[in-house]
Amino acid sequence: MEQKLKTDFDKFISASNFSSQEIKFKKEALDNFLKNGFPSRKLENWKFLDINQIIKKNIGELTFYNDYSIKNEIDDNIFIKEIEHNKIVIVNGKVERLSFEYEESDKINLTTLDNINQNSNYNNSLLSLNNSFSKKIHNILVKKNYSFKKPLIIYQITNEKVSSTNINFQLNFDLEESSSIKIINFSDDNSEKNFINNLFNFNLGKNAILKNYKLDKKSNTNIKYDYSNIIQKENSVSETFIFSSGSDYLKNEVNCNLEGQYSSAFINGIHLLSKNKHHEIRTNTNHLYENTKSYQLIKSVIDDNSKSVYQGKIYVDSKAQKTDGYQLSKAVLLNEQAEFNAKPELEIYADDVKCSHGSASGSLDEDSIFYLMSRGLEQKTAKELLISGFLLDVVEKITDEEIKKLIRKIIGLN
Repeated sequence: MEQKLKTDFDKFISASNFSSQEIKFKKEALDNFLKNGFPSRKLENWKFLDINQIIKKNIGELTFYNDYSIKNEIDDNIFIKEIEHNKIVIVNGKVERLSFEYEESDKINLTTLDNINQNSNYNNSLLSLNNSFSKKIHNILVKKNYSFKKPLIIYQITNEKVSSTNINFQLNFDLEESSSIKIINFSDDNSEKNFINNLFNFNLGKNAILKNYKLDKKSNTNIKYDYSNIIQKENSVSETFIFSSGSDYLKNEVNCNLEGQYSSAFINGIHLLSKNKHHEIRTNTNHLYENTKSYQLIKSVIDDNSKSVYQGKIYVDSKAQKTDGYQLSKAVLLNEQAEFNAKPELEIYADDVKCSHGSASGSLDEDSIFYLMSRGLEQKTAKELLISGFLLDVVEKITDEEIKKLIRKIIGLN
C-alpha cells in the first residue's frame, strides 16, 4: 500500500496548484499517515470497528488519486422538494455547485482556503490522510447578527465513476457573533466499495447557533468516516442530529469544545441497521469553561447480523464548574445475531458539576406486542409501531419544526 499511496500522492500534487507551503504540509500529513496507517483494534477508540481489516476485506487495494478535473453532471431530481433551501452539491469529493439564492450575499463570505495547519491532529491518522489528499477547503463565513433565511442542504453524492477509491473532503463554517445556520447533510451514494473520509469544522462565535442534521439512508457498500469538529464560544448553541442507516460501514465522530460560559451542545442520533451493516457514533464533549451544558441521546434498532456502537465521553476541566452533562444510549435488538456495544465515559476534574450517563439494551417488549395484537394489529405492524415510538423520541429532540417534519418523512417515521 505504501508505494501505491506515494505514487498516487505525487500524481495528485502534480495535477493540483498547491503552494510550496501547502505541499510541505501535505507531505508531513502523508508521512504521519504512513507511520500510523489505517486505525485498527489496537487503538482504544477503534476497538469496535477495525477499519484497517474492513478495507482489506471489502475493498482490497484502494486508489488514493481522485481526478477532480472530471466534470460531473447533476440530476436535479435528487434535490429535496419539500422545503426551499440553499445548496452545496459535492460529487465524488468535488464541489460542483454552490447556491445561496435565498440569502443576502453581503452577509455571507465564501472563500477557498489552503489547509496549512488545519486540523493537523497527528493522533488521528484519518485526519492526516484527509489533509494529504483533500483539495482546497471551502470556507463559509456567516457574518455578525445574520441568520440564514433558509436551510443549507449539502448533497454528498457518489456515482459510478468511482470505485475502490479513497475520497477526501473538507468544509469549514465560521459563525460570527449572534449568527445562525441550519444544515442538512444528505448522502446519495450510487457507487460501490469506496472509502469516504469527510472532515467538517464549525467555529461558533458568541451567541451563535448551529443546527446540523446528518442523514445516511440510501443503502450502499461504501465505508465512511465522518469527523465533525465544533468549537463554541460564550452562550453559543450547537444541535447535531445523526440518522445512520444506509452505508455498509459508517463511523460518525463528533468532537465538541465548549470554550465559553453558557455554551451548550446537543447530540442526538439514530442507528437503524439490518443485514450486515456496522455503524458507530463516537462523541467527545469537552467542557472547558464554567456553566456549560451538554446532552446526548443515541438510540439503535438492530436486525440481522448488524452491529451498532456508541462511544461517548464527557470531559470536564478543573475550571469548568457548574457543568451539566448528560448522555444516554438505548438499543433494541431484533434477533440473537444483532450486536450493540456502548462505552460511556466521564472524566471530571471539577467538584461542582452534574454529570450522568446510562446505557440499556434489550428486545421488543412481548407484552406490548401482545397488547397491540389483541387490539387487531398484525404482529409485523405491532412491531413496526413499537420501533417507531422508540425512535421518535430522538427525532422529537429536533428543535426546528419544518426540518423535523422533513426528516420524519425521509427516514420513514411519520
